[in-house]
Amino acid sequence: MITHIQGKLVEKTPTDVVIECNGVGYAINISLHTYSQIPDNENLKLYTHLQVKEDSHTLYGFSSLAERGIFRLLISVNGIGANIARTMLSSLTPIQIKEGIAKEDVVLIQSIKGIGTKTAQRVIIDLKDKILKIYDMDEVSVSKDNTNKNEALSALEVLGFVKKQAERVVDKILISQPDANVETIIKQALKNL
Repeated sequence: MITHIQGKLVEKTPTDVVIECNGVGYAINISLHTYSQIPDNENLKLYTHLQVKEDSHTLYGFSSLAERGIFRLLISVNGIGANIARTMLSSLTPIQIKEGIAKEDVVLIQSIKGIGTKTAQRVIIDLKDKILKIYDMDEVSVSKDNTNKNEALSALEVLGFVKKQAERVVDKILISQPDANVETIIKQALKNL
């Protein structure tokens, strides 16, 4: 298995790069997250995942081991192929995906193009325990954040705001301020609704 490639960056687009290593150019598929992390200098090292199929050998590249780890977890889920996993990592950061799965945030996972409700639920069911174990996350802190979010959403609904719109705003607040208490979430949401 090719675990990483280090060499001269020859081409760079939002979906792939070409790295020249000892005279061989490797075409590597990347996510938008990795694209944003790639420096403009010539020397580049990407952690890779080689996918072997009957008709192709495809390299996927990642700026960090953490992103590659999330990618490998995602493709282990039935119904999630490499392209959908790459789309997920292009839409959300690896941290957002990890926390979304740990918090059972179906709406966040479902917000990714090509992911429906059933697929989002399957991703959460299949990966939640693995995410909590691998990343040593505490389920108590995860459920605390969920409780704060739910209480804030209930309060906003009582105030007459549409649930889906309020949920989008609250999710954005929690991404930028994960430790926000219910009061802070409501105050911030009222400014943005």
